[in-house]
Amino acid sequence: MARTEEIAGTHGVLPVRSAPRGWLGVAAVASATFTVVTSEMLPVGLLTPIGSALKVSEGTAGLALTVTGVVGAVSAPLLTPLLGRFDRRTVLCALMAVLAAGNLLAAWSANFAVMVAARVLVGIGMGGVWAIAAGLAARLVARKAIGSATSLIFSGIALASVLGVPAGTYIGELADWRTAFIAVGALALVVLVALAVLLPRLPAEQGVLLGGVMRLCGEARVRTGLGVVALLVTGHFAAYTYVRPVLEEVSGASAGTIGTLLLVYGVAGVAGNFAAGAGAGRSPRSTLIVISAVLATTVVLVPVLGGSLLTAGVLLAVWGLSYGGVSVSTQTWLLASAPRAREAVSSLFVGVFNAAIALGALTGGLAADGAGATAVMWLGGALAVAALAVTALGKAPSSGRL
Repeated sequence: MARTEEIAGTHGVLPVRSAPRGWLGVAAVASATFTVVTSEMLPVGLLTPIGSALKVSEGTAGLALTVTGVVGAVSAPLLTPLLGRFDRRTVLCALMAVLAAGNLLAAWSANFAVMVAARVLVGIGMGGVWAIAAGLAARLVARKAIGSATSLIFSGIALASVLGVPAGTYIGELADWRTAFIAVGALALVVLVALAVLLPRLPAEQGVLLGGVMRLCGEARVRTGLGVVALLVTGHFAAYTYVRPVLEEVSGASAGTIGTLLLVYGVAGVAGNFAAGAGAGRSPRSTLIVISAVLATTVVLVPVLGGSLLTAGVLLAVWGLSYGGVSVSTQTWLLASAPRAREAVSSLFVGVFNAAIALGALTGGLAADGAGATAVMWLGGALAVAALAVTALGKAPSSGRL
C-alpha cells in the first residue's frame, strides 16, 4: 500500500498518495510553468526575423509579447472564479491544450494579424496555468517542504530563460522562427500528458468569487507586493524584450553570440531563483531590496560598459542572477500575506505580473522606436529604483514562511 503524508490545505489536512508521487506532481507543474513562460517569452529572441517575415518593425513585432501579457493579465483573475470547482488537474490539461494550439497557429502566421490571434491563445493558456500552478505546492507535498516545492515550481520560469528563450533563438538561427514555435507547441502537448499521468486528482478547495479576488487588493501587504511586482517586471521587460537589438548595437554581437549570452543570463537566473527562494523564506523585504538594487545597477551599465562581449556577458549574468529571484520572492511575499487565499492572491499576482510584461514590452518598444534601443536600459533602471523604494517603505509580511 502506498505511504501517505499529511499536507497543509486551506481547510485543514489533505492526504496525498505518497511523498514521491507528490514530488513527481511538483516536477510536472514545474514543466508546465517552464512551457508557458517559454511560450510567452519566445518572441524575445526572434523579434528581428519575425518583424522581417511579417513586414513590421521590431517595435511592432514586440507587440506579440505585449498582447500575450495583456491577455494573461486579464485571464488569470477571471479564469480562477470561472473555473469554479473543476478539478485542477483537468483544468491544467485543458489550458495546456490551448497553449499548444496558440503556438502552432503562430508558426503558420501568414501576417501579423494571425500572429496576434495566436498570441491571444497563448495568453489565455499561460495566465490560467500560472495562476493555478503557483498555489499547488501546498497541496502536493508535506508542510515542511512547501517552500522548496514552490521554488521548484518557479524554477520552471527561470529555466525558461536558460533553455527556452535561448533554444528558440538557436532554432530560429538554425532553421527559422516558425520551427521554434512548432517545437514549443509540441512540448506543450508532451507536458499535457505528463500532467494527466503524474498529478493526483486535485478538486478545487473552495469556490473563488471575482469580488473576493479584488478585495485582496485592499490589504496593505498584498497591495505593496503587487506594486513591487508591477515596477520590477515592467522595468525588466522594457529592457529585456529589446536586449537583442541593444546587444547588436552596443557590442556588435551576432545572432549566435546573443543566444550564448542569453544562455549565460538564464543559467544565472536559475541560481538566482533558488538563492532568492531561500532568502525570501526568511525575509521577502530584504531579498527584494537586494534584487532591486542589483537589477537597477546592472541594467543601466549595459549601454555604458557592454561594448566588450566579455563585459556584456558578465553584466547579463548578474542581471539574470538578480531577476531570476523576482518571481519566487514576490510570490512568497504574496502567499505569506494571504495564506488562506492562495489561488485568489496567485491570480492577482499573475494578472499584475503579465500586465507589467505587456506594459514593459509596450513602453520599451516606444522608447526603442522613439529614442533608440539603448534608451530602454535607462527606463528599466529607473523603474527598478522605484521598486526599491516601494519595497523599503511599504508594508511587508514579517517572514516568507508559508
